[in-house]
Amino acid sequence: MIPNAYEAASRGPWKQEQIEQYLPLVKRIAGRLAMSLPPHVAEDDIIGYGVFGLLDALERFEAARGFKFETYASIRIRGAMIDGLRTMDWVPHSARQKVKRVQDGFAVLEYQLGRAATVQEVAELLKVEVKEIEGVLAQAQILTLTSFDETTIDGDGDSSGTPLNLLVDSEAQDAYQAVEKQEQKQILAVAVEKLPDKEKLVVALYYQEELTLKEIAAVLKLSESRISQLHSQAILRLRGRLSRQKKNLF
Repeated sequence: MIPNAYEAASRGPWKQEQIEQYLPLVKRIAGRLAMSLPPHVAEDDIIGYGVFGLLDALERFEAARGFKFETYASIRIRGAMIDGLRTMDWVPHSARQKVKRVQDGFAVLEYQLGRAATVQEVAELLKVEVKEIEGVLAQAQILTLTSFDETTIDGDGDSSGTPLNLLVDSEAQDAYQAVEKQEQKQILAVAVEKLPDKEKLVVALYYQEELTLKEIAAVLKLSESRISQLHSQAILRLRGRLSRQKKNLF
């Protein structure tokens, strides 16, 4: 059972006005995180975890360090949400194995075909029903919690950026390292470009435009569950292609 974050807030040294001021930020982050969650996970629970992250940010923030509170709080809020969700332990090992098998199926087919594989084609390759593949894709929504947009934070509370941002190191002194990072960015860009149109658009709206699940669904005039499925498929394709390219390189 999730503790009542609002009761905890009222007992702390924070003014209620501070909680109310940044609650829209918590809700916004919860709305984006919903892209990676199955339908049975209540958004109110995610917001509850996020409020604890907000309280932590209010306690630890140091304005003198030179960055905005909203930036710092966003990292803490999202981290608290993910930590809370992981304590639920709703991703059994068998589910991870199935997701990995489907991911590899997409990668193998797309390497052979030279185009994006369909769910039907993957089902035929793995000799299972299409419904089973669709079920695995639903489970994959959970595993995208650690996908390309997860912000990391170090022991001092500083953001180390997202995996996408980390592909390019603007301060790299070593020329070889700088070239390597640029090549990684290009490889990822090519992989994204090869996604089916709808999946590519979902990725663009989510990672570049930073829209929430509901907003993307409204833009594309599709259900939220369909947007989540397209996002999961896109992540599986990208992971499969990038892992295959890594194997080919080494």
